[in-house]
Amino acid sequence: MTKWLKRMGILAVLLLVVSACSTESPGSDDEDDTSSEGGTDDSVKVGLSVSTLNNPFFVTLRDGAEAAAEEAGYDIVVTDAQDDASSQLSDIEDLLQQDIDVLLVNPVDSEAIVTAIESANAQDVPVITVDRSAEGGEVVTHIASDNVSGGEMAGEFIAEQLGESGNMIELQGVPGASATNERGEGFHNVVDEMDGLEVTAQQSANFNRSEGLNVMENIIQSTDEIDAVFAHNDEMALGAVEALESNGMLDDVLVVGFDATDDAVAAVEEGKMDATIAQQPELIGENAIDAVDSVVSEESVDEFIPVELELVTE
Repeated sequence: MTKWLKRMGILAVLLLVVSACSTESPGSDDEDDTSSEGGTDDSVKVGLSVSTLNNPFFVTLRDGAEAAAEEAGYDIVVTDAQDDASSQLSDIEDLLQQDIDVLLVNPVDSEAIVTAIESANAQDVPVITVDRSAEGGEVVTHIASDNVSGGEMAGEFIAEQLGESGNMIELQGVPGASATNERGEGFHNVVDEMDGLEVTAQQSANFNRSEGLNVMENIIQSTDEIDAVFAHNDEMALGAVEALESNGMLDDVLVVGFDATDDAVAAVEEGKMDATIAQQPELIGENAIDAVDSVVSEESVDEFIPVELELVTE
């Protein structure tokens, strides 16, 4: 009996040792798994809502942001609102549901975007606006060219070429977009101060080439006294070039655009356009990711990060 009890005692001790070893092993595996998951959770996820990818300017901006994000090791999710403000609001709600860390926004409409920015604010997601600003909500920084200065450059070039006398057409961008308001403001800062210059027609063509063509065709039907055209972007300027060329008027009318897209620069070199204001959309995208880096590192960021402009005439 005594021997049996001793044997049972030894067996019990062995079972306790085995049990203890088994308990330690799963615990070690759990710690490794937790460490691995923590690395995934630490990655930065950026949402970029673009007004439209039908415009080569914004395609280049997106490409710049994506390249910089890849270099920084960030995940980036891009949405295309196709120039529809309500679609952009829906896009941003979707991005917020994907647990993004920072939201980059290129607004379709500077006023309509406020609701989406406030939604991001409520979820403690920092917001950075690019190229176009917002009229409300809390924004960490705005990265863009100085559109007012660019509009002034266009106005000064036209005034100099026309000898401060002539009839001008203004093709405006998307109503409500900050770029539309600011480029128009800068242009009028110059031409409204000169008695000999008159804007005889101004109409929105929504930053779109085909609309620029159609609007310009309609204006030509109502008047043939046109000395210059200032379009708030190159796409509309190129549409105006088509309309003027088909009506045999291109050689007699100055055409100035804004953005210096590849097509516009080629048109300037060919003599079909007279000038374009060069932005740097790739740099805007890169600077946006640099700002993201500062935000996630909890470093201070300037309220406005300007990107230089240049007048391209040849």
